Amino acid sequence: MNELTEKLLGAYESEPVTVYNADGTAPFLLVADHAGNVIPRALGRLGLDEAELARHIAWDIGIADVGRLSADAFDATLILQNYSRLVIDCNRPLDVASSIPEISESTAIPGNFGLNQASRSARANEIFRPYHDRIEAELERRRQAGRTTALISLHSFTPVFKGEARPWHAAVLYNRDPRFARRLKALLNAEKEFTVGDNAPYTVSDATDYTIPVHAERRGLHHVLIEIRQDLIANQSGQREWAERLARLLPLAYRDL
Repeated sequence: MNELTEKLLGAYESEPVTVYNADGTAPFLLVADHAGNVIPRALGRLGLDEAELARHIAWDIGIADVGRLSADAFDATLILQNYSRLVIDCNRPLDVASSIPEISESTAIPGNFGLNQASRSARANEIFRPYHDRIEAELERRRQAGRTTALISLHSFTPVFKGEARPWHAAVLYNRDPRFARRLKALLNAEKEFTVGDNAPYTVSDATDYTIPVHAERRGLHHVLIEIRQDLIANQSGQREWAERLARLLPLAYRDL
């Protein structure tokens, strides 16, 4: 195949995007940039074994189910990205090294070494862009219908990173506009059973993130990026507990705005 027309996804492979509860009536649009750990067949396993692809380096463990349960709880629409962030990270600008990482945490990703531009473009065109085009289309549809929207970006984080245990149960992240995040943090803190990170263990920036800066900030939407520690949502009971919590607290935080 000509290098300029390289194709990544074959027939019968997973779609890059899933829209759940497309007709949801809530003002919240939920998105999950790292919901799945699917690898295109053409890439094998990127040189990794199955155990590595089940780890947090490949996806946000538990967050897809938290998202679906949350969407059900307050009738929100959820947009999920199904491919592993090791193929292409859909919350990174395309021109940064971590977009298609050669190393994640301390794990080398052999299938990402020495990619030519056609290979990189195929991942962007067939996975990254369909996902973000779908978010953009949904936001535009709502704008034209006169619907108020708040963008809620859902993520999870590993309890231990490079040997260091993380004390937070959850975190709220933001870039230029902290209003929604800080209201939600106050409500979480009021539950008196959580340690909640304020832009920790991560932060949002134009250089390291895509979804919040591009879809929320450029449109002037209220927004928050929520991180939940993965061990708290590794099973159905934890996922249900956090979905119920978000369904209870997100409307309160949004009402205050």
